[in-house]
Amino acid sequence: MSTPSASDFAAAAPTNHSGDRLPPGVALVIGVLIVSTFIVFLNELLLGVALPTLIEDFRVTPGTGQWVTTGFLLTMAVLIPASSFVMRRFHLRTIYLVAMSLFIAGTALAAIAPTFGVLVAGRVVQASGTAVFLPLLMTTTMRLVPAGRRGRMMAITTAVPAVAPAVGPALSGVVLSVLSWRWLFILMLPIAVVALALGAWKLRNTTTPEKVALDVPSLLLSAVGFGGLVYGLSLLGEASSGHAPISPYLPIAVGLVGLAAFVLRQIPLQRRDSAFLDMRIFLARSFTAPLLVMLFVAGTGIGLLVVVPLVLTHVTGLTTLQLGLFLIPGGAAISIVAAASGRVYDRVGPRPLVIPAAVVWLAVLWFFSRVDEHTSVVTLMLAWLVFTSAQAAMWASLTTSAMGGLPAELYPHGASAFATVQQLAGAAFGAVFISSYTIGSGASDAGALTTDQATSAGHAAFLTAFAIGVVILLGVLFVRRSPDPAVATPTDTALAEKAVR
Repeated sequence: MSTPSASDFAAAAPTNHSGDRLPPGVALVIGVLIVSTFIVFLNELLLGVALPTLIEDFRVTPGTGQWVTTGFLLTMAVLIPASSFVMRRFHLRTIYLVAMSLFIAGTALAAIAPTFGVLVAGRVVQASGTAVFLPLLMTTTMRLVPAGRRGRMMAITTAVPAVAPAVGPALSGVVLSVLSWRWLFILMLPIAVVALALGAWKLRNTTTPEKVALDVPSLLLSAVGFGGLVYGLSLLGEASSGHAPISPYLPIAVGLVGLAAFVLRQIPLQRRDSAFLDMRIFLARSFTAPLLVMLFVAGTGIGLLVVVPLVLTHVTGLTTLQLGLFLIPGGAAISIVAAASGRVYDRVGPRPLVIPAAVVWLAVLWFFSRVDEHTSVVTLMLAWLVFTSAQAAMWASLTTSAMGGLPAELYPHGASAFATVQQLAGAAFGAVFISSYTIGSGASDAGALTTDQATSAGHAAFLTAFAIGVVILLGVLFVRRSPDPAVATPTDTALAEKAVR
């Protein structure tokens, strides 16, 4: 049985706005998913700060050491496109329990890893559980929350992938200042176990699984396409300094060919409603325009998390602990501004949020491109708070606008596409900024820069981000409010009540 479409909901909508109230129990269901998604996404960039320690402990090269992050990102890129199939084929509760169990198993394996290979294997298992959480959270929110409150709830849910990567390095810096890297996983285990127990206790099934078959060629092409792109993009930074094991353009080319074949494969499958990723989502301008802008926003926001620690360390001289403390307020700002912007979105739509936010973002990026060793840390922290706040306002509004432009039966596909775009953008823009940083330094080894070289490198990276910010400012001018039904319907309420019954 398929999920009712957005047009069905609109036709049945009552004329009053009482349905804008959040149905009983929905907040608990979404709350469990939000906390769980935050926990699993926290690990995405958790080991970046710990990389020097890992290289020393396991006696591996920097190129090999990068696989603790690259392996995680590759697994995410390969499996996230499959999340739309998983969400259509299985119950919410089943998906949650299996995904969280995989994450716990991977975390435990990484905590006790006797060799570097076992650590990477643990990270891959972690990512296998992580991949489905963001699409699951977005789809559940769109299905259960009345349209009149959707901006507020989606703002909170979309803050998760923005906050978690920012908090990850900060938390890592604080923990590593007093404990070994294994505690990054040990401390996570009891929290994940509690989340698993709470989900097993409170989550109930909200949809009827569809009898869709897994298209193995689509899965393989997805792995080649998205995996090749992420791997190739992750090598760009190393290639700019001459340390890449292979040319990054080879896996990128393979990835593009695989992606093209993947798209061609989906076209006949979607006619039978069995596509791995339904390409019809891209025919809706109300979805595609925010998605394209989000590609640049997410890529810049996530990608700069690779450069900012380098600038703060080599230009302003912050220690690992100070770096962690510096980044924490930015994560808090994202949460606060995302919640506030959701309320504004429900009243006035995306444009009054995303246009001013894009202007502010551009101004802050220009400021960062002028930073040197004389810039005070307090000024930098205030600028970073403004930057993350503007990011949150755009991120939440763009996601809500895009998802609201799809019929309900395409929510899993839209959520899967959005999560995939974020991963690809993070890998792509991170590589672009690292390349700019390396080239701007004028040195062959970015790990041994003088203050002047690091300053020049930071200027180059942030000027690149500024140029991308101009594209974002132009793009938000084309974003419009999605034609959502104005209020909830009896069908919405029935789904919500079933979730907590």
